[in-house]
Amino acid sequence: MNSPASAHQGPRLPTKILIAVDPSAASQRALAYARNMVAAGAQVRLVSIAEDPRTLVPLGTLASATLDAARDELLHDAQQALAQAKDAFAGRDVQVDTEEVDLAKHGGNVVHALLDAAQASGAELIVVGARQHHGVLRWIEGGVSAPLARLARCPILIVPAAYEGEIDRAPQRIVFAVDGSPHATQAVHYGERFVAPDTSLLALYVIDRAVRLSDLVPIDVLEDAFIEQGTKALSDAKSTLAEASVHTRTRLAKTAHTQDDVAQTIVREADAWNAELIVMGTHGRRGIARWLLGSVAERVARLASVPLLLVHGSQT
Repeated sequence: MNSPASAHQGPRLPTKILIAVDPSAASQRALAYARNMVAAGAQVRLVSIAEDPRTLVPLGTLASATLDAARDELLHDAQQALAQAKDAFAGRDVQVDTEEVDLAKHGGNVVHALLDAAQASGAELIVVGARQHHGVLRWIEGGVSAPLARLARCPILIVPAAYEGEIDRAPQRIVFAVDGSPHATQAVHYGERFVAPDTSLLALYVIDRAVRLSDLVPIDVLEDAFIEQGTKALSDAKSTLAEASVHTRTRLAKTAHTQDDVAQTIVREADAWNAELIVMGTHGRRGIARWLLGSVAERVARLASVPLLLVHGSQT
């Protein structure tokens, strides 16, 4: 008799992917990871943003020659980053296009330039590298990933520069952070696209014990409700994921009572399980046992040293 995952046809990787590149080590790490996240014959669009020097340094009334020199340097850096990124896909069965965006002409900021490029190319996935300094996620010296995740019409894959896992193959250990909401369910279905029958999967539900409604509801009753909701959410997720992989398990985790939160617990559990990718939805709602996933997702992005795939609630 066939196993539950025998009908699964293997990964259904994106066929249109946009990768944001810059000269940083974070960008190189993201490129190396993303090479294994695209389908054969896919269209890969590499986009590098040359920022407007007038927005980076308050030059005031300094000579225009200074601005021109700074702009030329930024454009040169963007062109070099694109050339190196294109080389990273040499020998791969993909179509690679490059796009250099000069914000001095284009206007706007990095986030909206990437969103415009993603929409124009019909991207199914946006990949960005992340530099983390003292727990604050930065990319090109600013917060890019969080607003991208809120505004993009397609999922966002964030690859931290600090990620030390295997990058020469597709992820083989994937954590699905669920909360029982439709948004989390949609993220599970999208994340299945990256699952092979032998991929190890963990559905993770976190009970937030820092939530205190004891003035209205006894805390033991509240936690019992969390456990009931979490058990149901994990059962549903396991039923879905078991169709994709024969190696599917669940975990009901709890935050500490103080100085802890859902995001820290997700990151901690993913690290302990040696995860190579975290998948989660955004824009959930906090109910009796639900997270405010928009803020949780952004905090996970700031804390995680593991690549994070964020799926908007409207995406499947």
